[in-house]
Amino acid sequence: MKVTVIGAGYVGLVSGTCLAEVGNDVLCLDIDAEKIRVLNAGGIPIHEPGLLEMVKRNSAAGRLRFTADVDEGVRHGVILFIAVDTPPDEDGAADLRHVLAAAREIGRKMTDYKVVVDKSTVPVGTGAKVKAVIADELRRRGADIPFGVVSNPEFLKEGAAVEDFMRPDRIIVGAEDEQAILLMRALYGPFQRNHERLIVMDVKSAELTKYAANAMLATRISFMNELANLAGALGADIEMVRQGIGSDPRIGYHFLYPGCGYGGSCFPKDVKALIQTARDDADIALKILIAVEEVNDKQKHWLTRKIVTRFGEVKGRHFALWGLAFKPDTDDMREAPSRALLGDLLAAGATVTAYDPAAMPEARRVLGDEPRLRYANAPLAALEKADALVIVTEWKEFRSPDFEAIKRMLKAPVIFDGRNLYDPGFVRKQGIEYFAIGR
Repeated sequence: MKVTVIGAGYVGLVSGTCLAEVGNDVLCLDIDAEKIRVLNAGGIPIHEPGLLEMVKRNSAAGRLRFTADVDEGVRHGVILFIAVDTPPDEDGAADLRHVLAAAREIGRKMTDYKVVVDKSTVPVGTGAKVKAVIADELRRRGADIPFGVVSNPEFLKEGAAVEDFMRPDRIIVGAEDEQAILLMRALYGPFQRNHERLIVMDVKSAELTKYAANAMLATRISFMNELANLAGALGADIEMVRQGIGSDPRIGYHFLYPGCGYGGSCFPKDVKALIQTARDDADIALKILIAVEEVNDKQKHWLTRKIVTRFGEVKGRHFALWGLAFKPDTDDMREAPSRALLGDLLAAGATVTAYDPAAMPEARRVLGDEPRLRYANAPLAALEKADALVIVTEWKEFRSPDFEAIKRMLKAPVIFDGRNLYDPGFVRKQGIEYFAIGR
């Protein structure tokens, strides 16, 4: 099937590549000429395990191509995915300018039946806006061309996006047009040969499903962070509590790990957008989600509070930082807890040497030239002359470190663990002070 993906960013590139992997003829369209140049040269603009190899394989086979030519993009696909950014406005609502601009170009240039699929995370009611924009452009042209609009939200985890797309838990399709539904079933057929995973619903319900899923996961994280802080104050062990409640099948173990807050491109943005949608469109205050956001914002400064409590004045002290990305297996630093911690420490007059397996180039880009922040080429190299080690991201290579070397290299052998990677008793027996969340 001929497919056009508008937007060759994280969602668009993963989706287009995986669709090409099963035999579709995919054209990825992006107006960013530099991004297209990188893709046509055999590179990718993001860090995602397994993606580069898949892009190269399908490009070589002729099933995956990249262009900045809008006319070519609209002409190519029977199904056109809109997978552009929806950044938050100042009030937290999703900015739909790029989505509606893409829809407008489709309406201006389409010459035959198209299925227009909202893949971007968009507020409830966006499908109707996309439909209206396309219909308006067709009226301006005096063209009577049928088309369908579908909501098909993505559920991709950064660091596991290829696996998530190739083996989905569910495929949500919001549509009323029967022809569009048939085409979407055919498109996703190769991804559900084992059993039916495609759930068809109305467009608004599909749009809300995406926000509801991310809001629920964010709620679990903030709940566990609150509980961990309580456990620490009461002398309980949150890890034992996690195992105790996770063993209840009604609760389960997923997303019950306390830490120094969630970040990334999805949870913070989507929680804010859902709160704002409820306020603007329904005059409803989502009090639970408002609390979820407040808890997370506070939790991002948990490490700072522990460091200040332990050292008092941090001015003139030097800290080693393990982890910059908001989670492992990605270089994404959007809303990353490391940014809150670095902001606190640098503003207080401390210096930092950071190490991350993937995110250091991105850190240099987003943080700029900060003379008090340096980067190391290995975890232990970051410890040189440091007063303490602070762990923010749970990369696998941090899980079983050389504690003897850590103790020897740190001025004061102290670890502040924002991800509860280690057994507190074991670390303390190595002669290292250890501060974990709720342990």
